[in-house]
Amino acid sequence: MQLVLLDYKMFENLTNKLETIFSKLKSAPSLNEEQVDAGLKEIRLALLEADVALSVAKEFIEKIRLKAIGQEILKSISPGQMIIKIVHDELVKFLGDKNQELNLNAVPPVCILLVGLQGSGKTTSAAKLAKLVEKKYSKKVFLVSLDVYRPAAQEQLKILAENNQINHLPVISGQQPLDITKRALNAAKLNGSDVIIFDTAGRTQVDLMMMNEIKQIKSLVNPTETILVADSLTGQIAANVAKEFDKTVSISSIILTRIDGDGRGGAALSMKHITNKPIKYIGVGEKIEDLEIFYPERISNRILGMGDVVSLVEKASEGIDEEKLRKEEEQLKKGLFTLDNYLSQLRQMKKMGGMEGVLSLLPGVNKIKKQMENASIDEKIITTNEAIILSMTKKEREDPKVINGSRKKRIAAGAGADVSTINKLLKQFKMMTEMMKKMSKGDKNSIPSGAIPDELLNQLKPK
Repeated sequence: MQLVLLDYKMFENLTNKLETIFSKLKSAPSLNEEQVDAGLKEIRLALLEADVALSVAKEFIEKIRLKAIGQEILKSISPGQMIIKIVHDELVKFLGDKNQELNLNAVPPVCILLVGLQGSGKTTSAAKLAKLVEKKYSKKVFLVSLDVYRPAAQEQLKILAENNQINHLPVISGQQPLDITKRALNAAKLNGSDVIIFDTAGRTQVDLMMMNEIKQIKSLVNPTETILVADSLTGQIAANVAKEFDKTVSISSIILTRIDGDGRGGAALSMKHITNKPIKYIGVGEKIEDLEIFYPERISNRILGMGDVVSLVEKASEGIDEEKLRKEEEQLKKGLFTLDNYLSQLRQMKKMGGMEGVLSLLPGVNKIKKQMENASIDEKIITTNEAIILSMTKKEREDPKVINGSRKKRIAAGAGADVSTINKLLKQFKMMTEMMKKMSKGDKNSIPSGAIPDELLNQLKPK
């Protein structure tokens, strides 16, 4: 399991601004129409700064205003909270109401066509989607590159396929896209593939030749999905590209890439509304598993600083050894907490993107992030602590009290750390042990009231 939320920056700037606006609305004991209009003006400006298309921002604000100025809202006990709910509900509608499954409803081999501009991340997305389809739907996938124009494009897909054990069509030099397509259809039937993913050629702009080629390929393969792969970093340009592609080749859905590098998120808000086609997946990193299903309501919660606890629980439960988990739970009930247990927790946190990755899905994420920044937390300490524990003997992991000065020197040499770092780890472990013992006895006061206990933050500071 890999959770790729450590650098999840999409909507970061918008979230910060909206939290400030909502804070002012919530603090007001009552609201009049003038105050609501002032708040909506600020929200509109925040949307435009997030690179949301002007027409989309205007329509979004108008829909909110019609509901927000009603007398039942203005006279309610918590008008600020009511407006936040209205914004949330409209945001979900603009993002697509609910996630939509990939359409694989056809006689195998089911064909999926990926289209988009050059540099949008099509080839990488093709491999990621293939891996996701194999895992989620238990289908045999066949990857095909139709990009004979970009240097080494076919070779890139071949390497991605081979590195990730995905079946792919061998490259024949000089063969043209339509001939490759026909060969791929025959090969897929012979090798028993369930799904064929075609990576079409991109261009630096939407041009007639590219569109005609895609039309011919589409007519030949009759795909259940024609997915536009768009780069979120291009903002409103991505939304305009989506509109052009939809008008010319009729796209069915969208994959939005590089959201880990964009703090604005305007493309996501604009594209669905402009094209009326769902965003089905988002690319959140470089690794093969860094493709996530797009859930409008969860994304809306993140935008409004409400967190995404559902995703956190799902990601935390992926790949867990149920038997190992049961044994650890039994140990904790008995008040037993060893360095092996602590190592297991560190590894789980590392898989989930480190401390920031976990906290990024919790409500009030920006306040927590500020707390982490003020504490100067070094995320590398997780890897360092893992190395230290692995350098210990079985006896030392079970009973850290036996670790004296000479043992610390030996452990430090084995982990490539210094003795002071080992002392910090042992102090962290002692705090965790005391907390676990209290929790095993049902002491609710053992759970810290703050987002992160200050004592633990101090222990996580770099030396």
